[in-house]
Amino acid sequence: MRYRKLGDTDVSLSAIGLGCMSMNHGYGEPDDASSIATLEKALELGINFWDTADVYANGANEELVAKVLRPNRQKIFLATKFGFYLNSQNAMEFDGSPARIKKTVEASLKRLQTDVIDLYYAHRIDPNVPVEDMVGAMADLVKEGKVRYLGLSEASANSIKRAHAVHPISALQSEYSLLTREVEAEILPLCKELKISFVPFSPLARGLMTNTLDINALKDGDFRKGLPRFQSAHEENNKALTLEFANLAEAKNCTPAQLALAWVLNQGDNIIPIPGTKRVKYLIENAGAVDIELSSADLQSIEALLKKYPDTGARYNESSSKFVDKN
Repeated sequence: MRYRKLGDTDVSLSAIGLGCMSMNHGYGEPDDASSIATLEKALELGINFWDTADVYANGANEELVAKVLRPNRQKIFLATKFGFYLNSQNAMEFDGSPARIKKTVEASLKRLQTDVIDLYYAHRIDPNVPVEDMVGAMADLVKEGKVRYLGLSEASANSIKRAHAVHPISALQSEYSLLTREVEAEILPLCKELKISFVPFSPLARGLMTNTLDINALKDGDFRKGLPRFQSAHEENNKALTLEFANLAEAKNCTPAQLALAWVLNQGDNIIPIPGTKRVKYLIENAGAVDIELSSADLQSIEALLKKYPDTGARYNESSSKFVDKN
């Protein structure tokens, strides 16, 4: 495994992290035995950067991670997130208020069975709470020794600047892949300027770029079934795209997943993707991406392919727009 620095610190994180959400949240049936084996294999491979959140499986994801985290605490840099919750109508809401932060951190520490969270993210920016107040409350957790570093997720450039002025932001987590590139305009340059690590979630476009995903076979409970990108309107485009991308990968003697991750890594030395999996097989495959070297010709071929098949579909439905940071 290769390593990259966290923000403007001396902390070394594996260049490929591990997203834990899919282990028991959002992607079909949970498999705790397989997930625990994957977490243990991550340690063996030197993947020390693990990512979870309090909302995943309503806290059960943190509890699952804790089973391997607790006996190996010093080997793992653990990130979790706060803010989302289900209301009485079982609809997703967000609360980034200082009062809630005090409660959520204690609940996460208890579920994770640890006395400190290495990286604590605000899962989104709360439109009803000044970002300065939210980050100020997060900074208090650093002073109290409950959190080591602070992060934001899916924040706008303006919110990042305002937050960073209150307390150093070490990491920004947002969706970024070959098919989701909005952050390239403002966010990536800003993170580089402010020495903030950029942490892409869904760097494989939620499995689409692996060329192994059968959209029609997605199981009940898999939230991708409701996303625009996985609907029939884009199926023909995306099948052709992923097939030709697989051909590019074969020419590089790697898998499509490895090529897609190598492309993400190539976009900046402050970028640390966190592909999610609950299978040892895919964890090993993802880890191999750090050894794929891409030439200028490789990058040009990839860009040409993306231009050839542009109708990939949006990443979210309009119903999710209320969580978009407009600050």
